[in-house]
Amino acid sequence: MSLVGERASILLLACRWIGESFRESIKRHEHFLALELGLKPGQKVLDVGCGIGGPLREIAKFSYTSITGLNNNSYQITRGEELNRIAKLDKTCNFVKGDFMKMPFDDNTFDAIYAIEATCHAPDPYGCFKEIYRVLKPGQRFAAYEWCLTNSFDPNNQDHQKIKAEIEIGSGLPDIKTIEKCLEALKQAGFEIIWGKDLTEDSPVPWYLPLDGGQFSITNFRATAIGRCVTKYMVRALEYIRLAPKGSERVQNFLEQAARGLVEGGKKEVMTPMYFFLVRKPLSSDE
Repeated sequence: MSLVGERASILLLACRWIGESFRESIKRHEHFLALELGLKPGQKVLDVGCGIGGPLREIAKFSYTSITGLNNNSYQITRGEELNRIAKLDKTCNFVKGDFMKMPFDDNTFDAIYAIEATCHAPDPYGCFKEIYRVLKPGQRFAAYEWCLTNSFDPNNQDHQKIKAEIEIGSGLPDIKTIEKCLEALKQAGFEIIWGKDLTEDSPVPWYLPLDGGQFSITNFRATAIGRCVTKYMVRALEYIRLAPKGSERVQNFLEQAARGLVEGGKKEVMTPMYFFLVRKPLSSDE
């Protein structure tokens, strides 16, 4: 991901079982979404806010579907296309540059749609979900992992408000919505709710562990205190010699702030990065 590109998630997060590696948990996270969507070989699928396409490639290989990644960042698309070629998926998967608030697709185009930690960046959740509804075929499903405030969030608690602000500023997010507001926007857009759940509630290993700088990890070294320090000075050096774009260190500092907020939000259970929902577009308006 380009440091000066869109400040999206610091990294993908997933529920993790005892004895499961971070990489294994991410793969299971993506496979679970594909299974809930009921993806079948030959279907045409849309990944909303796909980044460089890590989940896109994993889900495409798992489900044998053709996936289009929608992204508004040219650098990420170029990188994603290169990785698709390396993975031999360039014939079945592609990227389209566009805004998920105004998608460059015809009505009723896709057999399934998903979003992973992406639609939380929408300035208007209803507008984003309405666009997804428009391009999804009738009777088909949309699933997502969404960043939301939990029922434990107290808007009158200053610590909670500070955590929320750190996450929003550090990740370049608009106002983080509650789970209730998320479901309300989905219903307003026309979707039928099949089910939804904060999956962090069932995670034996804390979901925020990969971001906790106080923990040491060989497999996720860059998220540790030492790893973050190394990254900070490396980015500073690369920017100084102009191998990294101007402003890279500033973006790195924003990401640090977001990580702090996410860890505190996880420990106090006021924020979840994986509220999972599965919804359906009715077959007809009078169904």
